[in-house]
Order: sequence, then structure tokens, then C-alpha cells
Amino acid sequence: MTALQQYEPSEINLSGSQYTIEQTGRDKNFRPEYEARDVTGNTIFRTTYQMYEEKDEFPFIDADGTEICRVKAIDTWDIAGEYLLTDGQTGEELVVFDNDLSLLQDSWRLRDADDQSLLAEINSRGGLITLARNLLPAGQGIAHKYEITDSEGNPVGSVEGEFALFDFDQYEITLSDTSSVPTEAIVVGAIVIDAIQGN
Repeated sequence: MTALQQYEPSEINLSGSQYTIEQTGRDKNFRPEYEARDVTGNTIFRTTYQMYEEKDEFPFIDADGTEICRVKAIDTWDIAGEYLLTDGQTGEELVVFDNDLSLLQDSWRLRDADDQSLLAEINSRGGLITLARNLLPAGQGIAHKYEITDSEGNPVGSVEGEFALFDFDQYEITLSDTSSVPTEAIVVGAIVIDAIQGN
């Protein structure tokens, strides 16, 4: 097992460097639904953002309906807080996503669930764009753009969205180096970030 494999849910193994995530709609309770696809267009997993008063939750399932992993709020206040990624089959705690509330930049850290060591960061690019998204009447239609860095602060990829005023959000994840960050947690995290920031 490589150092990064310990952060992979047991039912998934992503080996590629390009992925698409998309908000595909809303369920009967108006909760956002998401899908992640690989470069060939095959669905990797789906999730519905289950918004509760105290503990937001994301159950990620494969095409057969088997739970792959789950992300649940540890402690949340608006869009700031911590979210724990656990293996859907073993219940093992894998990664913590944490965010500090800021109008100028969306900064998310991926940490080891046990020792809290930094694994990667996903940071929005451009304070003016972040301000526009938060303050302008149609600001939520401006697509997010994020830079992914490894634990040393080296750029290893990006998450880039499209203008989405009338359509649901869609993002392209591109990793230039998959050897220094946990790919599965990055793809899961991109969905969690979009859902939290947008809702």
C-alpha cells in the first residue's frame, strides 16, 4: 500500500488525471444531486447533499447503489466548518475537509483524519471573483476556479467551472501530478465544496 492509498475508500480506485463533476438536478426534497464521471464519461459515483439543521451529510454511491463513502459535517457554521470522509464499507475515518470563512478566498484543506497532517489544499483563484460571487445579484452564476496544491504548496491541478446562471454547476478536474495528493478525496471534496458554497 502506498502512503496515499490509506485515504482511498475501499470500493473505489481512481487512476486517471481528469474527471468531470456536475450537479445533475434536485431530488423531490429540492436537495442538490451530483455525479462524478471519468474521462470516458462513465459514472464513478453519485451523491445527494442531505442538508440537515445541524449535521449536513453526503452519501456517495456507485452505479449499483452501493455506498462507497460518506462525508458528514463534524461542526458547521454557515460555510465554515469541518467535514469528515469515511469509508462506506469499513467505517474507517479517512480525510477531514476544513474551511475558514472568508469573503476574499475559498480555502479548503484536506487533512489526515487521525493526525490532522495536511494532504492537499483547494483554493479559489482571485479575490475579486470570489467577492463578485458573494455580493453581485447574479454572482452565483460566475464559475468557481480553484487551484489544487499538495502538502508542500506545489500546484498539482485545477478545478474549473463554467458560467452557470441558468444551468447546474459543472466542473472539470485536471491533475498534473496524481502521486502527491489523494485523488479520490480531491474528487469527493470538489463536490462537497460546490454544494456547501452554493447552498
